[in-house]
Amino acid sequence: MEEKLPGIPKGGFMLATTHSGVSAGTELTYVKGTNPYLSSTWDPALGLFTEGTPSIAYPVRGIGYMQVGLVVETRTRAVSEGALVAMCYGHRTAYVADPMADRFVELPDDLDPMLGVYVAHMGPICANGLLHAAHDLHGPAVQRLGDGVRGRRVAVVGAGVVGLLTACFAMACDAAEVVVVDETPARLAIAAALGANVLAADEDPAVDLKRRWRHGRDDRGADVVFQCRGQTRALALGLRMLRPQGTLVDLAFYTQGAQEVRLGEEFHHNGLTLRCAQIGRVPRGLAHSWDRERLSHETISLLRRYGSRLREHVITDVVGFAEAPGFLSDLAARRRQTVQAVLSDHVEDEGG
Repeated sequence: MEEKLPGIPKGGFMLATTHSGVSAGTELTYVKGTNPYLSSTWDPALGLFTEGTPSIAYPVRGIGYMQVGLVVETRTRAVSEGALVAMCYGHRTAYVADPMADRFVELPDDLDPMLGVYVAHMGPICANGLLHAAHDLHGPAVQRLGDGVRGRRVAVVGAGVVGLLTACFAMACDAAEVVVVDETPARLAIAAALGANVLAADEDPAVDLKRRWRHGRDDRGADVVFQCRGQTRALALGLRMLRPQGTLVDLAFYTQGAQEVRLGEEFHHNGLTLRCAQIGRVPRGLAHSWDRERLSHETISLLRRYGSRLREHVITDVVGFAEAPGFLSDLAARRRQTVQAVLSDHVEDEGG
């Protein structure tokens, strides 16, 4: 649909979108109608979903949180015309930004602009998962992002974009070993191409992993598990992989019940810890030193190290803006599969 752009306010700037990443998990919940905002009222003061008028109704405007735009006009010295910036303003071909209200990250010249879709939000989501693991081990004394994984054995459940980026963060932070577990051979092949070890979730990888990772007598399994797949059976599997008193950091978004989690089994008998790492907040006591800007900086560092492999193996589809509605419908109906899709204003130049 066409939307009229507002005028550029004093201190603002205008962007022409060059790339817009598609979150095939979160965004499809709006297409399928499974997102809780569509059926419940979200009370931010109470932190509760309650019965009442849905917080979001159709038509849903502004979905998408992985945008890169070219500054085409500016009325501020905060950013220059011609700069590329990463932001979260939804799938739009253009946007008028106000630096006092909108967060933006200027992209360095040495970064592939397409990879910039990860800088403002998706990369920080994954980095925040590692920060929660670090806080679990060190509390507010965390110094570096990798303090929770360095020298430790790490399992990542789910080889979607969140799982793959999280695995890359763990490898970049010198984890002793990173194993990615998934049900799809093609996604495991991507994880392997990025440098992780892999296990298929076709039988019971927890048995294989615990035979492989020994800490002591009756002490086997992962030091930390990052659960990155929005399926409750994946959460149950992640708990099974942990060593006694280990921690699972959960980055997944569940829209159904949790009957398969089985909290009376490994969770109870092994004294496990389950922590939700949601991008709305960092661990308690770290907000001042680990804000979103620092998480974006960590993302840029990761992209400089893994960028060529992520571009080759993770970004599987480049789609023109005009084709986006049909593409999302095909994903929702499972007529098409993707790992990371990026909407672009110049598909041919991107090789899509």
